[in-house]
Amino acid sequence: MKKVLWILVILVTVFVVALIGGSFYTLNFSLAPDPNRMDTDSCYRQQFETYPESKDWVDSLGSIGALRDTFMTMPTGERHHAFFVDRGSTRTALVIHGWRDCAIKFFWLARIYEHELGYNVVMPELHACGESEGDAIQMGWKDRLDVLHWLKTFQADTMVVHGVSMGAATTMMMSGETMPEGIKDLRFVEDCGYTCVWDEFTGQLKEQFGLPPFPLMYSTSLLCQLRYGWNFDQASALEQVKKCHYPMLFIHGNADTFVPCDMVYPLYEAKPGTKALWVADGAEHALSYHEHKAEYISKIRAFCQDQ
Repeated sequence: MKKVLWILVILVTVFVVALIGGSFYTLNFSLAPDPNRMDTDSCYRQQFETYPESKDWVDSLGSIGALRDTFMTMPTGERHHAFFVDRGSTRTALVIHGWRDCAIKFFWLARIYEHELGYNVVMPELHACGESEGDAIQMGWKDRLDVLHWLKTFQADTMVVHGVSMGAATTMMMSGETMPEGIKDLRFVEDCGYTCVWDEFTGQLKEQFGLPPFPLMYSTSLLCQLRYGWNFDQASALEQVKKCHYPMLFIHGNADTFVPCDMVYPLYEAKPGTKALWVADGAEHALSYHEHKAEYISKIRAFCQDQ
């Protein structure tokens, strides 16, 4: 009997140790910043190779000193970075980048708003991304408050917040917060965002490691709560869009497997009030613009001009 008991104790101990180790590994795998986040030369090369139209745009801004670096201290005390293009317009767009990315890789999107639509553009770099301080990615949840701070700082008569991937989740999570008074027209665009962090990580756990959510998702979410003050289930774009009464455009590629296209439909259904949906045929994750450039611009233009 004692031998059986000792075997059980050893098995439980091994299981607990493995679970704790697996939780730390999974959390670090999911939230660790890009180790090359400060390599701006590489970011520019990637951007210009993938979206060559953005190079002439950036060069033209640089020639007149219109592409500015901006730093701001967040309410948390951290110093965050953004690019700012000032056209002297009464309309301003906030462009929000994706997971482990930086603002430079989304100049293609900033170009649409500045070059095609005549907006000022603010391109924040989220916590632990690019030149912004931080030691762990926040998957949009706490980022929603940072982006809201950028919005208040650059408040204009007409504003659009447009995010892609994790930036889209950030945009949706932010949309359920109380917005500052005085903005005459505020709109949101989400491109391939996830319903919630729990859903996205559960899908990736199965896709990459062939594992079910129990027990690793539960222990890792708890560890995230203990270390960073938020958990995977709490970080829900789905719950936040239910509280958003501003117009929102939903975009998703139907060939997206990283954030499955099926996620867009419950998000769209949950959103009250004015909304629109475009599913881009054949587009993989975050490539709806790349695969359908003219149509993407047309959809954004129509959404922003719709009264």
